[in-house]
Amino acid sequence: MMNRIEEKMAALKQCGKKAFITYMTAGLPDLEKTKELVFAQEQAGIDVIELGIPFSDPVADGPVIQNASYESIQNGTTLVKVFSLMQEIRKSGSNVPIVFMMYYNTVFHYGIKDFAEQCASCGVDGLIIPDLPYEEQQELQEALNEKEGAPILIQLVSPVSKQRIPMILEHARGFVYCVSQMGVTGGSAQFHKNIREYLSEVKKAANIPVMMGFGIRTADDVKPLSDIIDGAVVGSHFINLLRKSNYDSGEVQKYIKEFKMQLNME
Repeated sequence: MMNRIEEKMAALKQCGKKAFITYMTAGLPDLEKTKELVFAQEQAGIDVIELGIPFSDPVADGPVIQNASYESIQNGTTLVKVFSLMQEIRKSGSNVPIVFMMYYNTVFHYGIKDFAEQCASCGVDGLIIPDLPYEEQQELQEALNEKEGAPILIQLVSPVSKQRIPMILEHARGFVYCVSQMGVTGGSAQFHKNIREYLSEVKKAANIPVMMGFGIRTADDVKPLSDIIDGAVVGSHFINLLRKSNYDSGEVQKYIKEFKMQLNME
């Protein structure tokens, strides 16, 4: 059975459109505002929202997301509170696909089976866990498989994945997240020097849409690769936009609509 992410990706494919995915840190500036911004993005037509679960040592994140995570923790955001937030979002009728971007220690500390159950009961659609290598995913994958409605594990690949790509993508679902450069999030759009070759390899091995993230600000940044990728992810730039606009829903909607239009050359 397809979940919300897979349904959205299938619908986009059917009408020949590319996906736009944003990342925001849960609890920034507070949980109530996070909820409001989820609805604002859904109304603007966002395809998938990545919701970052704040963590004290986020290894894949650059300064912008690290600071956002720290601030959110200082505000008292916890995984338990984000689960409650998700319940409110779904009860209020939101149907936008939501992916938790998080670190494995948070899952492990909560309890793997309990975590899978809680995700299923409050409508989390996907998980991105950058510090959980493919070879270590079995325990979590089994817990997710056992629970109906549990989220799907989104696979990450990078320019150094090379010969591991077919193995990583063999049973992958939803979409594959391609890291566009080495290092952490939030750099400029200086993509890896062999980006086209690397993305082509991923595309060849993938039966699911190929998304590209890290260092993207505008649809123009990914235009040269639009013949290969199926969509783009914007994180650090989106958080900067939120802060600069004082978390203004109107500014957020404007950015999403413009990016989507340019991405699909409408």
